[in-house]
Amino acid sequence: MASDAAEAILEARRSRRVLAPLGALAPRTAEAGYTLQREIALRLGGVPPAGFKIGATTTQMQAYLGLSGPAAGFVPKAGLRATPASVRHADYVDPGIECEVGLRLARDIPPGPCTQDQAAAAVGEVFAAMEIVDRRYGDLAVLGTPTLIADQVFHAGGVLGAPVADWRAIDLAATRGRISVDGQVRAEGVGADLLGHPFAALAWLAASGCAAAFGGLRAGQVVFLGSVTPPIWIDKPCRTAVEFDTLGRVELTFT
Repeated sequence: MASDAAEAILEARRSRRVLAPLGALAPRTAEAGYTLQREIALRLGGVPPAGFKIGATTTQMQAYLGLSGPAAGFVPKAGLRATPASVRHADYVDPGIECEVGLRLARDIPPGPCTQDQAAAAVGEVFAAMEIVDRRYGDLAVLGTPTLIADQVFHAGGVLGAPVADWRAIDLAATRGRISVDGQVRAEGVGADLLGHPFAALAWLAASGCAAAFGGLRAGQVVFLGSVTPPIWIDKPCRTAVEFDTLGRVELTFT
């Protein structure tokens, strides 16, 4: 049954069409959604994954997506790019971008309860990042949160900035990020919007059903900690950027 559900999700992606509700194949709980997500990762050769993304870390994003809390997804290596990057707009159903604080782990974090300080101690690098998302869904209330989780919560790729020197001296809760399209700022937010602090979001991830499904977080993995702004949907080819006042800038061109 999980095999059939995974194939339905992957076929929708291959066909670049909206994912229809899975009916009797749909996972019924968040935990079942993460189990199905891991099945998809196995089919894509993504276990262990290159990293993870956290969605809906802000209350505004939770309201936007109709979620009661954050959700997470694995990140395959094939979707990661260094800034400046370029992608084809036509390769997505309905693409968007998000303004993310990104990091790379220096140490493993086992699955289960994790404090913000424990999470911070495992971090090796911090940088500006952009998550590419794809609105490949119709009515989310009909689709269901467990199916959204199984499909990696909108994830479609990411752009990574250069690591910041001496990041431990930066007040990551206060850092301000902004997202622009063709040079026009479209939205802004701060690191504190991510569950109070970006590393609080990392601690949440370590204790999540996603980390449990994938056996914890591993050194070398990248984590997109959540968007400090709502997603900006991209309806045509353009130049986009994410910039933080202390973390640098990443650029992505849609052709």
